[in-house]
Amino acid sequence: MELKVTQYAVADEIATITLNRPQRMNSWTGRMHTEYRWLLAEAERDPTVRAIVITGAGRAFCAGADSRALEGHVAKGRYDAGTPDELAKPGFGVRPEFDADYAYHFGLTKPVIAAINGAAAGGGLILACYADLRFAAAGAKLTTSHGKLNLPAEYGLSWILPRMIGLTRANDLLLTSRVVLAEEALTMGLVNAVVPQDELMPYTYHYVRKMITTVSPGSLRETKRQIYSDLHRDVRAAIVHATEQLERMATEPDFVEGVSAFLEKRPPRWGKRK
Repeated sequence: MELKVTQYAVADEIATITLNRPQRMNSWTGRMHTEYRWLLAEAERDPTVRAIVITGAGRAFCAGADSRALEGHVAKGRYDAGTPDELAKPGFGVRPEFDADYAYHFGLTKPVIAAINGAAAGGGLILACYADLRFAAAGAKLTTSHGKLNLPAEYGLSWILPRMIGLTRANDLLLTSRVVLAEEALTMGLVNAVVPQDELMPYTYHYVRKMITTVSPGSLRETKRQIYSDLHRDVRAAIVHATEQLERMATEPDFVEGVSAFLEKRPPRWGKRK
């Protein structure tokens, strides 16, 4: 696919997807949605990729829906996603609950980390919320924004925010559409860390490299799947499933390698033993 509004790079087993409409604060369009899903599918099937980082070009992460697209909805008298009939389906087919816009992130086998380099509004905040981890630049502005457009909380934001930060804080953001800075978002638990703007990407890559070096690919895959599947299970089902996975994964070569590395006090060599 020709990339017109995104960029893609792979280095050190990390794929980076950059939303690339800096002149429009990386506002979301049907074209961006199409490219983004295609790139996620590329990263998911690439055996050299262990983790995925999402960020924005320029001074914003993603300012939400493009204003021209919003004008188009008004002109048509209805909402139009602006995407083709056939879209890539990364993360689909794992659980029925994940086969939907943004929820497909839960079906991916690799961790997704949002490096929020600037404003994240509406769909931009939603995208960040469906990542597994979020690091933000100091002073970045975050807002749900839907209330100011006479829209509902979009794409399951009313489902995921209360689970992330609790009902009381989620209601504050969902019912007011007020702007919060990254520093306040950190106190809410909405982001994992806030760092100076020029340190955001080095910090993010350092964190991700450490994660994929110390934790096996199988453990990352299965733990991520447990986290989001267990949101739909009762506790007994979660325990039964975890026990089944424990028994299976204890027979794998990376379990032997993990134990050996631990006992020998050395870095593990995941999947590279010969």
